[in-house]
Amino acid sequence: MTKKRTRENLYLMLFQTEFHQEQDLMEQADLFLDSLEEKDVTEKAKETLKERYQSVLGHLAEIDEKIGQKAEGWNLSRLPKADLSVMRLAVYEILYDEDVPDGVAINEAVELAKRYGGDKSYRFVNGVLASVAKERSV
Repeated sequence: MTKKRTRENLYLMLFQTEFHQEQDLMEQADLFLDSLEEKDVTEKAKETLKERYQSVLGHLAEIDEKIGQKAEGWNLSRLPKADLSVMRLAVYEILYDEDVPDGVAINEAVELAKRYGGDKSYRFVNGVLASVAKERSV
């Protein structure tokens, strides 16, 4: 599975967390992974997705705090769930994944926001993420 497709699947897994109880998240993740029927989705790819998902969830409080700081005037509960999920994934990559350059994390998030978010979501997502990356590089 390509990195782009892995990222998109991880986004979809994160998006569904908004609709399930915390104690059900891993079961829902397993159901999602079992539903992947792409020919290039190996067991290793599924395992990698699950590990990254668990890692994002493990840092979710810090990620949400950072998004809340940078999304001035916005309460996280009022943000569109698609935008929040995109930003959660990208902030995770910016802050905790040394293998993903900040620019790649932002660009990929903008593409996901264009695909899954509202008409102007990508602008908001880009602004918040640029602010997170800028703060980190200082």
